[in-house]
Amino acid sequence: MSMDYLNPAEKKFLLSMAWDVLRAGVAGKRSLIRPDAKTGGHLMERGASFVTLQKSGELRGCIGSLTAWRPLWEDVAAHAWNAAFEDPRFSPVKASELSLISLKISVLTPPEPLAFDSEADLLSKLKPGVDGLTLRSGRCQATFLPAVWEQLPEPESFLIHLKLKAGLRADAFPKDLVVERYATDEFA
Repeated sequence: MSMDYLNPAEKKFLLSMAWDVLRAGVAGKRSLIRPDAKTGGHLMERGASFVTLQKSGELRGCIGSLTAWRPLWEDVAAHAWNAAFEDPRFSPVKASELSLISLKISVLTPPEPLAFDSEADLLSKLKPGVDGLTLRSGRCQATFLPAVWEQLPEPESFLIHLKLKAGLRADAFPKDLVVERYATDEFA
């Protein structure tokens, strides 16, 4: 998928649907607005997404998937609910918070393996501000969306924090390390 994968009407639908999920959720209800044939398009195709909530500029919830296994609209709806009400790092969003919350949707391109022969080689291949990165070693795994480059603009710092998020030591470079990169189409 290219970065212009979704058209403006599809993005508008996903944002509207995600906000409806949040408004219904704080009222104790579940909402699921389905796209119609006119709006459907790419939304009916399998897609992977993340939904990120911020409150007054601070993270308030972020849930997503790296693998496209269900229609994109369903993926976004599920992640909107989970980011607001199921993210284990935060208490469920309350109605009184909605006016302070901003919502961003990130639609992911399929991940591509990144070949490298050393940590220096890996660092030289990273594209700050563009690459989302997933790394795996044994049972350890973590990902950073491309938006994380805003807080960690240096490749070395980005990689160190991603290793720590995965449960690895900052100075670790395991032989079984697998790295994949992806891009996102982000909109709010």
